[in-house]
Amino acid sequence: MHEVTYALDHLTLRAIESGQGQPETIIALHGWLDNASSFNELRKHLTNFHFVALDLAGHGHSDHRPPGDTYYIWENVSDLLSLMDLHGYNKVTLLGHSMGASVAVLFAALFPERVNRLYMIEGMGPPVYDEKKLPQLMAEAILKQKRLKRRTLRPYPDLESAIKVRMTSRWPVSRQSAEWLVERGVKHDETGYSWCSDHRLMLPSINRMTEKQVMSCLKAVKAPVRLYLGLDGIDMSDAQARMDQLDKLDVIRLPGNHHLHMDAEPALRIATDINNTLV
Repeated sequence: MHEVTYALDHLTLRAIESGQGQPETIIALHGWLDNASSFNELRKHLTNFHFVALDLAGHGHSDHRPPGDTYYIWENVSDLLSLMDLHGYNKVTLLGHSMGASVAVLFAALFPERVNRLYMIEGMGPPVYDEKKLPQLMAEAILKQKRLKRRTLRPYPDLESAIKVRMTSRWPVSRQSAEWLVERGVKHDETGYSWCSDHRLMLPSINRMTEKQVMSCLKAVKAPVRLYLGLDGIDMSDAQARMDQLDKLDVIRLPGNHHLHMDAEPALRIATDINNTLV
């Protein structure tokens, strides 16, 4: 296992790579404000694959987007295509968690010939705006963008403080998971420890896809899809219409929360399912 660098034309992405030389490549895409280390537990059980856990732009060890650029979710799709073209990955399997699942399913819709299989954890496509509230939501997003330029975040005095914050965030994780995320997700200087992630990731998107657009993309997915949901994860009660757009979808519900893939038992069950179906 080692770190690999992908020097794209517009920025540099980094990843944790293992299993070089294996015939099947899995590219793993993490969730919002997480990083490549979120797949450490799964990686243990996926040793028969070339496994590339990517830090998406603005996360972990990857570059932030240049000033003036945006973090629209489709920019990650473009980055992924550039990465695959650069390194000759003609066809891969995509594994995505939450936001990473949204990136993965959009990629599979736009470039179906480049995706062998799709595994999604706690994610069924990108969030959308209520069209009736669009002017209000866009205005709020623009104002928050302007306020962010004047905002500074206080660093943590030590790693332990950062770990405790990550353990008790909106989507709590175990101590081991928090340690993995913090180890790759913070930087240290004379002021203390601060997150590596781009502060602009905290901003709401000024523009989002509509539900009809998301549905159209889901319908275009050709690859077999397996969706893993935690019994204590995000509320998916209103996602059935999206699920119905996928012709080759299997849904697997497992004990766990939104980050179930980082905990030993559900991670083993997910990995076992991947090993059994990705042949």
